[in-house]
Amino acid sequence: MIEKNPVCPHCNQVTKRMEIPEETHWEAQFLYVCFNDECPFFVNGWEWMREHNKVSASYRYRVDPQTGSEGSFPVWSIDAMKNKIIED
Repeated sequence: MIEKNPVCPHCNQVTKRMEIPEETHWEAQFLYVCFNDECPFFVNGWEWMREHNKVSASYRYRVDPQTGSEGSFPVWSIDAMKNKIIED
C-alpha cells in the first residue's frame, strides 16, 4: 500500500488524493491523481483522445494506493473531478 502522495512522472508535481466516484471499479477508498492543468500527460491527452477515440476528453495520471498500479483517469473537462479532491 502506498501511503505517501507520489510524484507525477510526467510533470514532477505531487499528486493529490481523490475520492473515487461510486460508479467505478476501484476497491481503494481514494486514488492519487495529478491535477496539474499544465501536465503534458493531461494537455496532450485532449488531442490523443480526439484522434484515436473521436471524443472531447483527456486523462490525468493516477496511482491506485492499494495495488500501486499506475495509469490514466479519464476526464471530460479541465475541472472534472476537482470537486473530489481530498485536502490533506
